[in-house]
Amino acid sequence: MQASIDPALARLIDQVQTARDALAPLDIRGGGSKSFYGGVPQGQPLDVTPLRGISHYEPSELVVCARAGTPLAELEAALAEHGQCLPFEPPRLGPGGTVGGMVAAGLAGPARASTGGVRDYVLGATLLNGRAEVLSFGGHVMKNVAGYDVSRLLAGSLGALGVICEVSLKVLPRPVATATLRFELDQAAALMKLNQWGGQPLPLSASAWWDGMLVLRLSGARAAVASACAALGGEPVEPQLAAAFWQGLRDHHDEFFIGAHRAVAGGATLWRLSLPQTAPPLALSGEQLIEWGGAQRWICTSAAAAPLREAAAAAGGHAVQFRGGDRTGAVFAPLPPALEAIHRRLKAAFDPEAIFNRGRLYPWL
Repeated sequence: MQASIDPALARLIDQVQTARDALAPLDIRGGGSKSFYGGVPQGQPLDVTPLRGISHYEPSELVVCARAGTPLAELEAALAEHGQCLPFEPPRLGPGGTVGGMVAAGLAGPARASTGGVRDYVLGATLLNGRAEVLSFGGHVMKNVAGYDVSRLLAGSLGALGVICEVSLKVLPRPVATATLRFELDQAAALMKLNQWGGQPLPLSASAWWDGMLVLRLSGARAAVASACAALGGEPVEPQLAAAFWQGLRDHHDEFFIGAHRAVAGGATLWRLSLPQTAPPLALSGEQLIEWGGAQRWICTSAAAAPLREAAAAAGGHAVQFRGGDRTGAVFAPLPPALEAIHRRLKAAFDPEAIFNRGRLYPWL
């Protein structure tokens, strides 16, 4: 006797099948907190929020399974009760953000350089594809016949491959001790210091430079944090003030991002540049904030896209149009031909009629 299917999932399957038959696009939507990110949403909304709840959590195993519509706040609250966390600190860019949206966006917060990104913690996933089929991947280290770790491919895919229904994630204990230091340095000196410290056995868990101030976060064992504070010097930041700073940086409601949001409303664009940590300062107009030891650089500017992309490429990285600007064209950096071919083959395999999130990742996808 066949087991009955979950009503919320059954409704999604019916909607996908109907859209497939009509070749009508669908806009996969959770809390809508990241609707500004990527290309302009197209098609009929496909609401995944009824597909919610933590389906399995065993703290001793450091693994949690949650359905896609589960509010991110609900998941983090459950982990906090056991002294655990999502170590990549996913940005909560608005109220109502969901677990599925967290994985689909693939964004990470201040701890990214020290702990890894979203895809590093995805162990498995259940996916509703463009043929209205429910597929399961991973749980442990499991790859499909094409050689791809499909569950991790979903991180940052912006729904281009299908509807994320459930994910299993690795979690970690919260650090025992944390301290924050600040140093008055210009951008060049701050980058030089970050590169020096990055080669030392220091418990650096986050860094941020803006407007002549470098802020460091140290996390780990009490003895290691205390020893690092003594070795680095700098000005200690009061714990409550430090927690508010890192929270604001993570969720984009600190002073820099508030100013950037106002500028975007006035016609500017907020760019995110991914660069080698050793890249020198970039001579670009606009306000800049630097994270991840120099590897992530935010620039709010009214400058044209081409010079930014060229400067990022010359430094060995790429630029993403994060918020604002014209989103009808390429928001993400163009792919080399070989990578574009892989993206097209994956799209054809999982969503042959291209009904999911058209144009959110690339205009041609």
